[in-house]
Amino acid sequence: MPTIHHTEIYTQYQTKMRVRWLSVSATMAILLSIASLPLLTQNTINNYTTFTSSFSNFLKIFRSKTVQRGVADLIVTNGTIFTSDDSLPFAQSMAIRSGRIIQVGDYSSVQDLAGPGTRELNLEGKMVVPGFIDSHVHLISGGLQMARVELHDVKSKDHFVDKVKEAVANMKQGSWLLGGGWNNDFWGGELPMASWIDDITPHNPVWLSRIDGHMGLANSLALKLAGTSSYMNDPDGGAIIRNSNGEATGLLVDSTMKLITSCIPEVSVDVRREALMRASNLALMRGVTTVVDVGRYFPGSSTETSWEDFSDVYTWADLVGKMLIRVCLFFPIETWARLRDLKYKAGPKLSEKIYLGGVKAFADGSLGSSSALFHEPYVDEPHNSGLEVADINSLHGMTVSADKAGLQVAIHAIGDKANALILDMYASVVSHNGFRDRRFRIEHAQHLVPGMASRFSEQAIIASVQPDHMLDDADSAIKKLGIERATKGSYVFQSLLASGTKLAFGSDWPVADINPLGSMRTAMKRIPSGWHEAWSSSECMNLSDALKAYTIWAAHGCFLDKDVGSISPGKLADFVVLSTDSWDEFSREGSAYVEATYMGGIRAFP
Repeated sequence: MPTIHHTEIYTQYQTKMRVRWLSVSATMAILLSIASLPLLTQNTINNYTTFTSSFSNFLKIFRSKTVQRGVADLIVTNGTIFTSDDSLPFAQSMAIRSGRIIQVGDYSSVQDLAGPGTRELNLEGKMVVPGFIDSHVHLISGGLQMARVELHDVKSKDHFVDKVKEAVANMKQGSWLLGGGWNNDFWGGELPMASWIDDITPHNPVWLSRIDGHMGLANSLALKLAGTSSYMNDPDGGAIIRNSNGEATGLLVDSTMKLITSCIPEVSVDVRREALMRASNLALMRGVTTVVDVGRYFPGSSTETSWEDFSDVYTWADLVGKMLIRVCLFFPIETWARLRDLKYKAGPKLSEKIYLGGVKAFADGSLGSSSALFHEPYVDEPHNSGLEVADINSLHGMTVSADKAGLQVAIHAIGDKANALILDMYASVVSHNGFRDRRFRIEHAQHLVPGMASRFSEQAIIASVQPDHMLDDADSAIKKLGIERATKGSYVFQSLLASGTKLAFGSDWPVADINPLGSMRTAMKRIPSGWHEAWSSSECMNLSDALKAYTIWAAHGCFLDKDVGSISPGKLADFVVLSTDSWDEFSREGSAYVEATYMGGIRAFP
């Protein structure tokens, strides 16, 4: 892919927009808006955000005068439309104009909006739902992983070794072998070691991350390049896994992963752009039209990667018309001041594809890596209660500052103690900064002590949860926490819902598959592979709530509910056609697949 300078892209984008709007009666207004932009003497982001802010304001005025009524571009008829809008839960038809919904109801309510150029989509009884919103992904990381060693399906040590052997066979000496997705619980719990792969990778450094992204395996060559030795002390917020002789096994947890990741060559701009395209096409195939992207930011990783991806990948894709889905971007909390300045200049919406969300931080690690922070020790590790991966006082200070600047804050918390710490901290921040509609988020909220679910509702905290994580954690949770803790306080979706908490569903892709329909079925059934009954059946959700958690509640959870999340007049026409024609069967079995995905009323998949 040839390199295109950002100033060239920006100029091309201006020209493209001038031509596009020549056929609109408001041509002079838009040309004046563009002509008033400053000369291209600032950096790329400043130019881009200035233009998109001016253009977005113009579109708001234009739409308010034109999109209310008139001839529709597309009329969708003869279906069962689940709207995620409580004022009209179901409909048969909808009309779309200029990418937005202008009418929802029965056929008689939309037929008068048809004109000579109106297209009609006859659903033939099929179900339609709003475009799914995945509330927690690492989008470019997922796209990169699609081209690397994939270990999600590994079920044994031999299979693990064979996959690495196959991957390294055609690699040049000295190049890094990267991949991940392994889950040691799939082969009995034994953790992999560098010795498994050293003999087959003598000339290639290797880094293979665990499925949760909080642990990784390096071979001995990678450890040597990183200067890692058995004599090193564990840093704050991380651990070097050692054998009974005190020797490093090759496994690094949370903040110690930077010892290796800092040595891995940075991925090129072109490769990251290709990763975005791969990831976006997969999302559309699964019915996902909007994602909350928390970036390539993990404990121990650079805080710059999210900003590099914003400028090099997302800005570029938007300017050249290659943004296939909508993204709401979150950035490392350490960089809150930079996001404050950007939002002050450009506003929260850079275009109809790119939204500036908020900031993200970490409180602990993960259950599978035994680094999630609990009040009580792990059953299988009596001296380990998990890791506090961030200094709570420092995190509190940054949260106060970010919140005072009007930024939304999302913090990763998995263990019950981590969740308690963040709930307490959020309450302190509100006390310090005063009340407002801030929609604090806790990412994952997997393990809670009895009574904690109600605190989410009382404090108006968004629970950003990932149902499919319970499939990966089912067996290990009992081993690590014991039956009582695992069954009474894990993945308590229905308890959170009953307390009045807003749930925002997501995948955490590439940690779990980006597959809302499968994820909703998990939330409804809660039956892990190999199990014959539900894991805490009282926590099973119904289909309607599961759909809302992937649509309108997810939109609410990232302040996008005015644009997306429901099939309602005025909102963007993002919707998904499903294979089923029976709401009753869908509600009972939760089984369907995506037949088509529409973005702004235009078919985006297949």
